[in-house]
Amino acid sequence: MAILDILHFPDPRLRQRAVEIERVDDDLRALIDDMFATMYQAPGIGLAATQVNVHRRLLVIDISQEQNQPQVFINPEILERQGVEEMDEGCLSVPGFYERVQRAEQIRVRALNRDGETFELEADGLLAVCIQHEIDHLDGKLFVDYLSQLKRQRIRKKLEKQRRLGLDEAAERDRHAEPVI
Repeated sequence: MAILDILHFPDPRLRQRAVEIERVDDDLRALIDDMFATMYQAPGIGLAATQVNVHRRLLVIDISQEQNQPQVFINPEILERQGVEEMDEGCLSVPGFYERVQRAEQIRVRALNRDGETFELEADGLLAVCIQHEIDHLDGKLFVDYLSQLKRQRIRKKLEKQRRLGLDEAAERDRHAEPVI
């Protein structure tokens, strides 16, 4: 398994809409394994293929503390949304920043698993938020898009300054004990 490079805001490749996956094969399963390795190493609880510059409709999630409940969603589609929940979100593509975002409290999603079999899942709480966050990535949207333009610009400027100064992203992430989406 390989650790993949994660794109960071404001990289324009994060805005590219992912395309449907036509075939689940060994190459795709190898990408899934690489995405899990990358997500766990980051550390994170969700990762969309778009974030690793693969513009296909694929995301991986594991919200367990033990990192032993990996979930794969190929061509995910939200069928139903209910309620409203506000939760602090972070993102591996926006390292070091956490903001409150409103999303549906409960969702029903349909996708393919790593074997290409269709499944439906009802989710709430952190899992529902994580799925919605990652599907947004597949649609070219970031959690900062839910923030005011002023907050988004401040985050952008801070990240650009960190890059100019050569600050180590891992050190920045280590300031936050909790994994990010």
